Amino acid sequence: MQALRARVRNGRLVLDEPTNLPEGAEVELMPADDMDDEERAELNRSLDEGIEQARAGNTIDGPAFFASLRANR
Repeated sequence: MQALRARVRNGRLVLDEPTNLPEGAEVELMPADDMDDEERAELNRSLDEGIEQARAGNTIDGPAFFASLRANR
């Protein structure tokens, strides 16, 4: 998945393009101008790594992941 672009309209974020995210999916957003070049490059490397891991099938179920975090408190 690549980054999605959105604009603020009437206080709401509106995607400028279609997405294949499932209904109800939660995403974390950060204004692009809050990152410097090094932070943006680090984010892009991390996203690329995550995408490659997902393509390789190296994923876990979200609810199972959060349950394991809660169990390790």
